[in-house]
Amino acid sequence: MEFLAQWWDRIVAGFSRSQPPQLTLTEVLLILLAAAALSIPPVTWRYFGLFSTVVHELGHAFAALVAGSRVTGIRLNFDHSGLTTSFGRPGWRTTWATFWGYPVPAVVGSVLVWCGFAGWAPAALSVGALMLLLALLFIRNAGGVLILLGAVAVSAVLVAAVPAEFSGHVVVALGVALLVGSVRDLGKVANVHLRRRRERGQSDAYLLYRSTGIPAAVWLVLFTAVIGGSIAWAWTVVSSGVPVSLGM
Repeated sequence: MEFLAQWWDRIVAGFSRSQPPQLTLTEVLLILLAAAALSIPPVTWRYFGLFSTVVHELGHAFAALVAGSRVTGIRLNFDHSGLTTSFGRPGWRTTWATFWGYPVPAVVGSVLVWCGFAGWAPAALSVGALMLLLALLFIRNAGGVLILLGAVAVSAVLVAAVPAEFSGHVVVALGVALLVGSVRDLGKVANVHLRRRRERGQSDAYLLYRSTGIPAAVWLVLFTAVIGGSIAWAWTVVSSGVPVSLGM
């Protein structure tokens, strides 16, 4: 109970702007290496990729809610697949909710990078922890519960144990890792359409094609555009923040 009380105090305390971290170029390079270590090697991606899947499915769920649909459940699987179901009027709402899957880890990643450099890292950790807890209400399979509980546990540790002055480093690293992971997932789904077409039935791009008649290639290009724009924005934030910390 004492830990929960301390954790809640840290959650509440996180909703205030802290001093932006003064990152050196060396620190940024170390953060990039840490992020790459989470998203590139298969042994770490096996676990971090589950978190990317959580963000992917929450993207579908949030987009459905924004469109006025009712989210009825989320399923998460250990093979990095997932399924979000929602109920609402057919048409553009379905298209909107289906689109916001693959691009969302990149969008969230770029926002986390901005939060890290702008002094909102503790707030980002607090918001993330609360959203993961809320998402537990929508999970509909045992594997999904285990995956999300793991994400909640890691989030709780980050909120409780990471000092405010170091949280910027952690949030930037997490954001970059999601950006790298989004590129990895985009390459995976593109490869399904190019080389493993028999597996495309569960691809968001194929589902969008089935519901709209617009070719899957167009949706893949749109995924790429959003992910590329997110990476470009994150790069702008990093490149404009680091020289200041170096006194240039």
